[in-house]
Formats: sequence, structure tokens, C-alpha cells
Amino acid sequence: MDEMTRLREFRADAPAPDRGTLAPGRQRLTDAVAGGRRGFRGRPDWRLASLGAAVAVTVAALLGTQLLGASGPRPAEPAAAAGALDLSGPAATLGRAAGFLEGLTPPPEPRDDQWIYTRTVMAPPELKAGAGDPALFRYDPDSWVRYGDLTVEKDQSDDDRSAREIYRAAAALPEDPEALLAQVRELYPAADGEDEEQQEFRGLGVLVESYPVPPAALARIYRAMATIPGVEITNHLVEDAAGREAIAVTRDEEGTHQRREILLSPSDYGFAGLRFRVTEDYEMEMPKGMRGPGQKYTAGDIPLDQARTEAAVVDAQGAKP
Repeated sequence: MDEMTRLREFRADAPAPDRGTLAPGRQRLTDAVAGGRRGFRGRPDWRLASLGAAVAVTVAALLGTQLLGASGPRPAEPAAAAGALDLSGPAATLGRAAGFLEGLTPPPEPRDDQWIYTRTVMAPPELKAGAGDPALFRYDPDSWVRYGDLTVEKDQSDDDRSAREIYRAAAALPEDPEALLAQVRELYPAADGEDEEQQEFRGLGVLVESYPVPPAALARIYRAMATIPGVEITNHLVEDAAGREAIAVTRDEEGTHQRREILLSPSDYGFAGLRFRVTEDYEMEMPKGMRGPGQKYTAGDIPLDQARTEAAVVDAQGAKP
């Protein structure tokens, strides 16, 4: 078996996302690049995040973008619909986002026979130590997944879920943050070595990056996310993989030398992207059974950086809005 086959099939128990990370259905994109844990939607693995940059990786993007399915450049005035942008901390930023979302009229739930179209931009890994030829980094930006994917729903071997299952699970989440987090832990069980707070942040990230999610449900998710210890807001807008300004909601991944960054639109607070940033220098050895030198990382490296630029409900596979 060659290294590429091992990379595609390797599953670590240690991103993410779910990466969506975060999108409905299977996150094939980040699963291939980040080497997700079982049922990647809940378990992206930081340890393999840059291996896809060291070899020729061809992946299918299964990612959407903003809550309302819009695309293109961000508005000139960030958070114009919700007043002045506040990046002072999780409670203020995510509370403002929740208040804005609670005022939106929810679109109807997609029909079971409809499809979710998503488009992704993925930036090559930024590694100071180098990661091979950037020209080898390839992916398919367009993807379609059936809203009511019975194949996914009938497979009970992992915690992967269809867009329909995620939509309805999110809609049923309780108002109380503590009760909501308890349900999220049931939806996305802890991975080996993962503490409760990391499990919660990862699980909420999966829901945030899914499409579609009812606005009121996303508001409850943000309020709960703000209560998780260790969650921070970067005090300035960052640039996502598509070159747009974004709010970064971050939390260090325990024992991984990396930080998970969930990126949100500053205009409508919908999901904009996901990335992982290295927090300290370290070297990762190749997984057992794979040949080659270990990958060196330097603080500030970005081994995984993806942005959602479009998402829509369409009537057929291959259709675009």
C-alpha cells in the first residue's frame, strides 16, 4: 500500500471538521487533509494537518459558508446590522452575534430530496520549515450532498450525520447553555485524551460550520460557546483563506501544540472558515507504517486554512444557485 493510500485511510485517535468544521454530511475535505478521527465531523486531527501539504493531495471540498448562503466580498462596514463590532471577549462578541441571529426570520427547512451545494477556498499550508511543492496541493472547490442522505443516516458505526440530522439536532438544542453543552457531548463523544471543554468546543464547531442551521439554534450555540473555559476572541479581524475579514473564535487544543480557530463573518455572524495555528515549535513524526522524515512546525504556522465562500439549497446534484 502506498503512502497516499495510507494517508487517505489513516484514522488517528487523537484538526476540526468538521470541520466543518465543520457543513452537512461528511467533511471529506478536512478528513483528507487533517486526517480526522472516527467520524471526522467531530474529530479533526491536528497531528496530520500538514501531511497533505507534504504530498500530492486531491480532496473534495464539502464546505458551505455564511448562515444565509451569501457569497462574495464582505460588506465594507463590519457588523453593520448589529451595531459596532465588539471584539472584547467571548461574552460580548458571541452575545452580540446571538442577539443579531435571534432577530432573523428562519428560512424553511430543506426538503429531503434537495441538495446542499457548497464551495470552498483552501489556502496552502503556511509552514516556515517548508512542506513540499505547493503546486501539489489540489482540491475540488464545489461539492453537493443530499439533505436527507439515507446512507449516512443508516450508518451507525460513527458520529457522522447527514445535513438533515444536524439541522434537526441543532433546532432541538435547549436554551440553557449547560444543558446545551451536555447534549453536544452526547452528539459528539470525547476522543482519546480529550477533556470535556475541548470536546464541547469541537462539537459546537461542528454545528457552527454545518449548513443549514436555524438562526435561533445558532444563537443558542454561540451563547453556550462563550461559557466554555479557554475560548477567546482575537482582538482584531483576521483574514480568511478567501481574503475576507473574519472574527476569530479560538481555543488551544490540549496537548496538540495547536490552536483551533473558528472564523465568523463580521457582517452576519455566519461561519466563514476554519484554521489551525501552531502555538509552539515542535516536530511531528510520521504515523506508524508511513515512511519519511517528520514534519517540523514553528509557532505561527498555519497547517490548515479553509474558507467557505458559498452555500445554498438546490434541487439537484450539480445545480448551482
